Amino acid sequence: MQVLIHEMGKFGLVGGACYAIDFLVSNLCHTVLGVGPLSAKTISTVIAATVSYIGNRQWSFNHRARTGLRREYTLFVILNTIGLLIALGCLGFARYALDLRGVLAFNLFGNVLGTGLGTVFRFWAYKKWVFLHPDHPKAATRPDLDPRTRSAVPEHAGQV
Repeated sequence: MQVLIHEMGKFGLVGGACYAIDFLVSNLCHTVLGVGPLSAKTISTVIAATVSYIGNRQWSFNHRARTGLRREYTLFVILNTIGLLIALGCLGFARYALDLRGVLAFNLFGNVLGTGLGTVFRFWAYKKWVFLHPDHPKAATRPDLDPRTRSAVPEHAGQV
């Protein structure tokens, strides 16, 4: 439970920074530059997801096993694409089914509901497929993460 709380805290901090990036870029693109709502959300999500990958790999889940940059990044892109589709689905529903076209609807459905649901999915999916537990068969051998020689919780786990 301590590891889960630790991971959720770090994931939340990285996510908060990336949410701010996503929110600012999507609003800049849509309201200032006049980019369509779905395109604006796609651009902002790609930028925020790139920052998220770096933050989560290097900090949030740095105590988890490594399975290779190519494998991890490929899965990360696939899972973030699913997260993006969740956000675009919420935004598209508001825009094209409910005919809600204002900035408030854009932010509520795209940046609050869509990003929120996508974030829950991504946290679960990252832990399951991208940043694996050291005991997972696909985990690379790292002496500092070997459960026989070291605790699964790093010494700095209590620090956020």
